[in-house]
Amino acid sequence: MTATEWTYLIFLIVLVIAIIFDLGLLSKRERSISIRHAFYQTLFWVALAFAFFVFVWIEDGEVTSLEYMSAYLMEWGLSIDNIFVFILIFSYFNIPAIHVNRVLLLGILLAILLRVLFITVGIALVNEFYWILYIFGALLVYTGIKMFFVDTEEDFDPQKNTVYKILKRIIPISHDHTTGRFTQWINGKKHYTLLFVVMIMLAATDILFAFDSIPAVFAITQDKMVIYTSNIFAVLGLRSLFFLLKNSVEKFKYLKEGIAVILVFIGVKMLIEIFGIHLHIAISLLVIVACLAGAVLFSIFKNKQTI
Repeated sequence: MTATEWTYLIFLIVLVIAIIFDLGLLSKRERSISIRHAFYQTLFWVALAFAFFVFVWIEDGEVTSLEYMSAYLMEWGLSIDNIFVFILIFSYFNIPAIHVNRVLLLGILLAILLRVLFITVGIALVNEFYWILYIFGALLVYTGIKMFFVDTEEDFDPQKNTVYKILKRIIPISHDHTTGRFTQWINGKKHYTLLFVVMIMLAATDILFAFDSIPAVFAITQDKMVIYTSNIFAVLGLRSLFFLLKNSVEKFKYLKEGIAVILVFIGVKMLIEIFGIHLHIAISLLVIVACLAGAVLFSIFKNKQTI
């Protein structure tokens, strides 16, 4: 087996074991997750992602491992911005805390399947039309600038969400959200509960964010293994991050600006390659770490000033 094949095999084995461990030992179906519990789960997924980085370094070399870590940290940062919208969705539909864990889990697993499909299509497009990377770069610069100046979370209204509007048109929806079921029979007709609606909206929201994050990862690497593994590790950590951050949204309100700078940087990095300028992957990693850490520290500093 080649080094890449070994990496894929180890990743799949670790992934299956980790999911079983996370779902079987760290989670129960109908239970609200405490902040302490969420912290340990988040630590578990982050530690696993970093352990995989060490394995990739040993098995595939320095450049590939740095590409993986850069892609993972960027996706992880973008995932946090994603979580803020998740929080708005759950709050709007008033989903009871005991059901949030299961709905979030199923929504994220569905999102992973859709992301794998989306990444596969993206890889095929880049392989066939390499110039599409420059279009991705321009879109990322535009998205980053827009994100920096526009508060998308403030403007987000689940009632006006396109996915929610489509669901209301094609399926009968019951406004039940207390039984824990995804379907309900009313007057002999099958209806779908708000839990089902929220699950679909979570997956759709993640895919919407993927339109930014997946093109961005192509600026870091075109290695399929790195793209798949970094995305999956980042998305799998979403559930624990949700419970860790759901009461702390305001504490990290400047994180969005840090992510916006990363998107602009990645977009520019893509575009300057037209002129034969190639930045070393270590520079990308340093910029991503500096932006994320700087945004978090600045948020904490500003919070202390307002106390």
